[in-house]
Amino acid sequence: MSHPAAKGHLSDGIHRGPRVAARSGHDIIACEACGFKHALPLPRAEDMERAYREDYYVREKPTFLARAGEDQAWARLAQTDRLEIFETLLPPDRRRLLDIGCGPGFFLETAMRRGWLAHGIEPSRQAAAHARGLGAEITEGFFNAGSAPTLGTFDVIHLNNVLEHIPDPTHLIALAYGLLESGGVICVNVPNDFSPLQIAGMTATGANDWWVAPPHHLNYFDFDSLGALLDRQGFVPTARTTSFPMETFLMMGENYIGDDVLGRACHNRRKKFDLAFEAAGLGETRRAFYRALAAAGLGREAVVIAVKP
Repeated sequence: MSHPAAKGHLSDGIHRGPRVAARSGHDIIACEACGFKHALPLPRAEDMERAYREDYYVREKPTFLARAGEDQAWARLAQTDRLEIFETLLPPDRRRLLDIGCGPGFFLETAMRRGWLAHGIEPSRQAAAHARGLGAEITEGFFNAGSAPTLGTFDVIHLNNVLEHIPDPTHLIALAYGLLESGGVICVNVPNDFSPLQIAGMTATGANDWWVAPPHHLNYFDFDSLGALLDRQGFVPTARTTSFPMETFLMMGENYIGDDVLGRACHNRRKKFDLAFEAAGLGETRRAFYRALAAAGLGREAVVIAVKP
């Protein structure tokens, strides 16, 4: 099932490819130049700064900070999983971590509790203040060519739900590569979009590609396109994982699209799913389940971990 606007081959002189969706004055193309799907036209980075510095958590995500706190006991499972992977890839004396777009700082808090020297960079004033309140060292601002050289070098760089928001993911990954020591690790988490489960959920509900949300989501990755982006910038992808596929609720008749109350209820059910494994002492079974989903290209998020040679 495709979006009614998914026709034609578009180009702005730099980006080119077939249109796969359209919304809010933006076309989404499968860009042949970039190797992943993204919006056209793309905004200038400077035009986005004020929105993300002042408005994003106030207007677009007014409940995010509170809900992130409510979810942290569950979110800590995935945070710890990632840190444990990093710890298997690095010797014990390499524990310097940069979280780009660290949000309210909960991942940093989990890392610091495990002995990591963790630093965050975050453009949102509200989120940066929250992260500092957790004891994290925060640079308030955007990660870009101006700020990157001021941050130092690291053994791990973590990006959780960042690349989908920015006009030039390739440039950001190149900057991150320059801050990693040899043998360092990058972990990138993005929504797994245009996935088979989303297509099935769209068929079940009749709701056309609800995950397409420009101008806040500009880029649309899957496991392969994200892995290829990292590979092109010199990284060696080594692991994939994901999270519970929320779209399965749509396939089972729970149409949460546009229904915040039902959406939150479905989210709470996926939290219970994961926490039940832990209560039963089956944490490795949970991790293996998500690795298997990721290997099949399924799951709500695409998480790729890669190493700088």
